[in-house]
Parts: sequence; C-alpha cells; structure tokens
Amino acid sequence: MNHINILMVDDHPIIIEGYQNVLMASKKEDQTLLIDTANNCDMAVTMIQRAAKSQPYDVCFFDISLPGSSDGKYTSGQDLALLARQVLPHAKIVILTMFNESFRIHNIIKEINPDGFLIKSDLTSIELTDAFQQILRFPPYYSSTVTNYLKKVVVSQINIDDINRKILHFLSQGVKTRSLGEYVGLSTSAIEKRKKQLKLLFSVTDGKDETLLKEARDKGFL
Repeated sequence: MNHINILMVDDHPIIIEGYQNVLMASKKEDQTLLIDTANNCDMAVTMIQRAAKSQPYDVCFFDISLPGSSDGKYTSGQDLALLARQVLPHAKIVILTMFNESFRIHNIIKEINPDGFLIKSDLTSIELTDAFQQILRFPPYYSSTVTNYLKKVVVSQINIDDINRKILHFLSQGVKTRSLGEYVGLSTSAIEKRKKQLKLLFSVTDGKDETLLKEARDKGFL
C-alpha cells in the first residue's frame, strides 16, 4: 500500500473539505491518503516543523492568502512554501491561489518553483484529481492560466536564448542531464529548471525527455 502524507493549508475550512473529498474519492486503489489540515500560518509552521522531525509530508498544498503568524515571520502561503522547501526537501509543493496576475505568477515560480501551481478559478474536481496524480509521478502540473503565461515567457526566451537549443541538441545526441553542464556551462539544477520550462512549452505531460525531443523535432527545433 502506498501511504501518502499530505498537508493542506487554507483559511477556508469548506475549501479544504472540498479538496479532501475530491482526493479521497479519486485516489487509486493502492493509495492511502493521510491528510493534515491547517487554517493559518501558525498552525502550518507547527505541522511542518513537526513533520520534518518525524514523518515528512509527501505533498503540501498552500493557499497564498493566509492569516500571518503571530511572530510576523510568516505572512503568506508563499512563506510557508519556502519553509517547506528548506525542511521537507522531498515534499511536492503545490500552490493554490486566486491570484492570476502575471507578476505574482512569475514571482511565485521564481521563488518557489512549485511542483504544482493551480489557479482556483481554473480548478475543477477533475483537474484537481489529474493534477494530484501527475504531481506525484511527473511534476510539475500547472493550470491553464499559469501554463499560458509561461508559454509566452518561454517562447520569448527561446527566441533569444541559445542555451535551451543547446540543451535540446545535446540531449538528442544522447548526453545525460548530469553531464550537460560540461557542454552548456550551467549547474544541474539550472539545467533541470530549463528542461521543466521546455516541457511546458512543448506541452509534454509525461515528464519524459524522449517526448520532449520528439515534440522539439516536430516543431523544427532539432
């Protein structure tokens, strides 16, 4: 049995209840979901720190707009996500928010690089189900508003950035990701980030490099 420890943080209990009901109703037969919930930053910080010492979370869902912590150190779900990145390095971080402005989306991706990014106005029960399963296996999963924004950004970068073309070229030549730095002069983490962006641009949903290369060839980039 696959036990999945989950933290859900949102200041509206009925929204958390909805998320829980969807995930519990749609989980796979071999999955057991253990869900903790928090309604503010203080509760969430306590749970994150406790999990880091005992049983780490596998997936953390953070709403952005939350009541801040009593010490003023944590003012939003964005701060909580950064904490989780530090003390729960293997946890999948999922952002759920009403914010859909380009600047806020860009800032969240730049600071957190979440494994899932869902705009609440895009969200349906089917999308939450699909997003959860994809985030477990082949992150990231970004909802349509985020994806459309990123496509515009990445397309403009591709037109002026030769490094992404080199990454595609050397991958197509059989060079492994861990060795790409020798050819393009970037760290492995920077290369992985660019590969994630490329997979979003080329609408690769299975997370595979082979699929990315096929789509790049089909669109004339190789």
